Amino acid sequence: MDMPTGTQSLARGIKLLRVLATRGDIGWRLSDLAAACGLDKGTAHRMLAALVIERLVQQRPGDKRYLPGPLLYELGLSLHGQHAFQGAAEKQLAAWVRRIDASALLLLRSGCEYVCSVRAGPAKVPGLMVDQGTRRPLFTSVGGVAILQALPPDEAAEVLENNVAQEVAKRGAVRLDALAAMRERSQRHGFGVNLGDVVSGVHAFAVAVHAPDGQPFAALCLVGTEERFPAASPQDVRPELDRMARQLEADAARLLFSPRVAEA
Repeated sequence: MDMPTGTQSLARGIKLLRVLATRGDIGWRLSDLAAACGLDKGTAHRMLAALVIERLVQQRPGDKRYLPGPLLYELGLSLHGQHAFQGAAEKQLAAWVRRIDASALLLLRSGCEYVCSVRAGPAKVPGLMVDQGTRRPLFTSVGGVAILQALPPDEAAEVLENNVAQEVAKRGAVRLDALAAMRERSQRHGFGVNLGDVVSGVHAFAVAVHAPDGQPFAALCLVGTEERFPAASPQDVRPELDRMARQLEADAARLLFSPRVAEA
């Protein structure tokens, strides 16, 4: 069934914003952004012009690339529970990585993608290309795989189909075997496990973080070198991941999902 015209336009605008957010620092050229969104350049230009007026998008003066606009940040300030949970998670993970001498990521589910909410640990980890704000398809990260494992099978299959299409459109099929190997290894272990499957020498482990209704809304990842986490170590790190995930779930239940009482 076709969407009404107004709804279709809104969906296109939202897709533009989502794709813009994947390159929040370097920005997008008009032609590349239009192609990534499946739009002709004229349509993309008209939509972007309207979004620029509303400050949802900005255009960098020097190279004319398009970037997320300041209104997105300003609107986000109204999400008080999200900010409270973000602060609690940053504090928890900072203390955790100091104790275990590794890097940690908190990835939030955003539809078929993840967004990195917190990165804690060493500033430089060879091969780790995820920072706060990074947005990518779920199946490209061990944390996303942990979320997929926690979804109902039909929903997980739909997300995986979307993710494969995104990957092929952007990179071709060159990484599909490696990403499949990570999913298969994770299935064998019962949680997210990546032993250099995607980036040689980088080992990572992840478990889903659940909302009070049992749905996975995030993933907690532990990342380090092959020397820090040998191939024989997956089940050794699981208790630490589970313990920290339960703490994050308790914080989320209290700060993120607890209804706020309106003031008179």
